[in-house]
Amino acid sequence: MAVPVIPSRALTGPPVAYNSDLERLEIELLLEGIFRHYGFDFRSYAYASIRRRLWKRIEAEGLHTISELQARVLHDAEMMERLLLDLSVNVTAMFRDPGFYLAFRQIAIPLLKTWPFIRIWHAGCSTGEEVYSMAILLEEEGLYDRSRIYATDINDVVLQQAKAGIFPLNRMQEYTENYIRAGGKQSFSEYYTAKYDGALFSPSLTRNIVFSQHNLVTDRSFSEFNVIFCRNVLIYFDRELQDHVHALFYESLSMFGVLALGSKETLRFSKYEPCYEKLHAREKMYRKVK
Repeated sequence: MAVPVIPSRALTGPPVAYNSDLERLEIELLLEGIFRHYGFDFRSYAYASIRRRLWKRIEAEGLHTISELQARVLHDAEMMERLLLDLSVNVTAMFRDPGFYLAFRQIAIPLLKTWPFIRIWHAGCSTGEEVYSMAILLEEEGLYDRSRIYATDINDVVLQQAKAGIFPLNRMQEYTENYIRAGGKQSFSEYYTAKYDGALFSPSLTRNIVFSQHNLVTDRSFSEFNVIFCRNVLIYFDRELQDHVHALFYESLSMFGVLALGSKETLRFSKYEPCYEKLHAREKMYRKVK
């Protein structure tokens, strides 16, 4: 079979003549190879999202087919690191969806104050913006000294960025507006120091944060938590993998613990739906009751 010719213009997917059945087979083989060789399991991620991200990397590397990408990835660990950044979901912001954080202050914080010690899991924490947001919120509510936040992600590169606590200075205005709308009680600028083109957040915010690599697809529960955040991650998984992750969260959440999902995610149609009560329907905040 002739190798498809890549047009000179930028692509958003395969060339027009690319055989769709062959493409699906190539993607399945690539994901299987990545799982067997590196241990990263993307086989149950939503096909359309994976397909788009793979072609983005193919174009960036100047390749022509998914099979070419597979050959490179399996023999070049640095290539796998670049692809992992594409496949991981790293879209985030501080106090993203401010209405959620405001609801969390008003509804969840009074519940957390009833526990002597609070364990929080940020699953799929990416570069850490939402983890630092929660540390700030807990600090302002007088709970941070008796809390521990476990921030996990499949991608060690983004975890290292999260540990550093340096975020783009040009986003601080946006983050400040989010913070105010989220019910912030201080001046947001007190939490960071502007340096060069970055904003370095106070090291004191990480004193109770544990950053660790964890794969939601293959790894098991590692503790019992009072709160689990997994916001805007499940939308990239197929139904079977979503069910698997919901089982993991149910197993990991203490009785009356809080589960927070993203705005486009839900417990509906999950077998665990009857095990939770809604704390805030719009902000997808639930409490385990069974």
